[in-house]
Amino acid sequence: MKAEPARRFARITDEALDALHMRKNVLIENTAEPWCYEATRDNIRHYAHGIGDDNPLWCEPTYAAKTSFGDIIALPSFLFATSRIISGYVGGIPGVHAMWAGADWTWHKPVLRNQAITTEAWLKDLIEHDTKFAGRAIQQIYHVNFFNPSGDLVAEADSWCFRTDRDQAREQGTKYSEVRARPARVYTEEELTRVYQLYAAETIRGATPRYWQDVTVGEALPTMAKGPMTVTGFIAYAQGWGGLYIRANKLAWRQVHNHPGLGIKNRFGIPDCPERVHWEPEFALMVGAPGAYDYGPERCSWLTHHLTNWIGDDGFLRRAT
Repeated sequence: MKAEPARRFARITDEALDALHMRKNVLIENTAEPWCYEATRDNIRHYAHGIGDDNPLWCEPTYAAKTSFGDIIALPSFLFATSRIISGYVGGIPGVHAMWAGADWTWHKPVLRNQAITTEAWLKDLIEHDTKFAGRAIQQIYHVNFFNPSGDLVAEADSWCFRTDRDQAREQGTKYSEVRARPARVYTEEELTRVYQLYAAETIRGATPRYWQDVTVGEALPTMAKGPMTVTGFIAYAQGWGGLYIRANKLAWRQVHNHPGLGIKNRFGIPDCPERVHWEPEFALMVGAPGAYDYGPERCSWLTHHLTNWIGDDGFLRRAT
């Protein structure tokens, strides 16, 4: 599939970047509300199922009642659903693409069932890069703290997006030139069988403790399968996580009108959110990607899922980056 002819999107300007620098280290007072205010049974389960995680410690109250927690708890990555900022909701440089690129998490306490989570966040840093993807790009780093109802810090994290020039990425970016030239990928039955075998063999350690003396540095974890990726899978994740700009009807209209440059017309002439790079291959091509691609927080959550399967109910995930 070929990219459309040149189309003019907003560009990164020194003026917009200077204005954004003024926001550094200033506590953010007004931002989009989170998808989940509370770690309810349904919210936890929806997030877990959105990444294909059926660990009974998050999903089955009867099982969880027998653990040291006495009830279900939230999986570590559930906190993505409690903050749009940690998930990639960036400010400044209107109309310029934002691509979520990573997070550095530290957890301090488990999030218990029905706890309300509050957050505080600020723009931590802006770093300019010269990239193969889009030439000039700005790494926009935010810090977010997460608190339980007692005011305890349950987790903290940095996350970052890259702000990129869509036209530059599409017309002159070289990072994905080879990928774009490849024919469409079609899975063979043998490849699907291999994935399905990994799913069938997936093990949740659960109630069996994993003691430190039984672990060695550099020990390999068992292979975990994710995918093959489909739009259906992305929808499943968005149901639990909430997305950044997924809105309907009046709320979609309000969002587009309140944020200049956010609404980009689709092939039907309707302004729609840039988040559709995850399910519209033609729009992904327009921003310089080789095709529709998965959500960054989703991929991060897959990695922590791998770890929580391995450590068991009595393990506590402290860091992930």
